[in-house]
Amino acid sequence: MMATLDAHAVYDELLDLLADGADVQRVLAFRLSSLQQERLDILLEKNREGTLTAEETAELDTFERFEHLVRLLKARVLQKQGA
Repeated sequence: MMATLDAHAVYDELLDLLADGADVQRVLAFRLSSLQQERLDILLEKNREGTLTAEETAELDTFERFEHLVRLLKARVLQKQGA
């Protein structure tokens, strides 16, 4: 029987890998580029207005997944720093 993918475990492994060799200050200071932030702001505004296309909805979902991953990485870096 084939085991199912545990997405949480996969993310944990990736976060550990990235956090172990990370420059703590660089990770904690990470922000989107101004161009990417501008695009995100546009998508968020369109989302509030209810005017997102299907493609823009997928793009916003990608931003949200990326932001979540970055937050997890920052938390993991801080956790490892305190350990």
